[in-house]
Amino acid sequence: MTTEQILILAIIQGITEFLPVSSSAHLVLVPLLTDFPDQGVVFDVALHTGTLLAVMLYFHKAVASMTKGGVDVLTGRMTTDNAKLFGLLVMATIPVAIAGYFLKDFVAGGARSFTVIGITSIVFGVLLWVSDLFPRYQHNLKQVSWLHALFFGLFQMLAIIPGTSRSGITMTAGRFLGFKRKDAAEFSMLMAIPVLVMTGVYTTMNSLGADINWQTAGHEMLLGLGISFASAFVAISLLMRLVGKLGFGPFVFYRIMLGSALLVLAA
Repeated sequence: MTTEQILILAIIQGITEFLPVSSSAHLVLVPLLTDFPDQGVVFDVALHTGTLLAVMLYFHKAVASMTKGGVDVLTGRMTTDNAKLFGLLVMATIPVAIAGYFLKDFVAGGARSFTVIGITSIVFGVLLWVSDLFPRYQHNLKQVSWLHALFFGLFQMLAIIPGTSRSGITMTAGRFLGFKRKDAAEFSMLMAIPVLVMTGVYTTMNSLGADINWQTAGHEMLLGLGISFASAFVAISLLMRLVGKLGFGPFVFYRIMLGSALLVLAA
């Protein structure tokens, strides 16, 4: 791969992984607008690793609590606050893990058409706007219950459909449940950690046995990882600082414009 291809793919992946604008809606445009060859699954692992490290660094305190919670669960201390946080994130991850296993062939096939991604970009963008219209209970993260986590998880299942946006649909769930914008965004970011880990493991397993020039691939992976890490960290920082003030309106407008452009290209 050229440096230009690495740069473009890593920036797109890093920014769109966490903003509610759909990474698949953007990545589908890359082969249309460029003549880049397929980057391969190994490079995909590097990009996902970069975004994973970015969200873990930004929310390092919550990650430490999650880790302690996992230890608490393994040692039988099920009632600690850390164990509850760990359990809530497991609860929110189970539905998408099940859906991903049974629908992987559907996602890899025709679901990635311009038409499908254009429609889902618009529809789920409008749904995000509707969820953000009226303030309700203004819950915070300390008030996340098991039923809330399950609701987040069921909405996250919809992210299997290309163009939905995992972060967008989980933030939509949070707003429908009455969580503050910033708290809905933060729980969405934390939910991304186990999903990114699963994606990385699955992609790595698929790459085993592939004929790879590791000397070249290693350089490309490190560069892609670094760029996706930096761009993802900036995207998360901006989102968490601005979402409480601006709301989700700008992202909704962008999604509608992007979806409309994809539908025009599909016509």
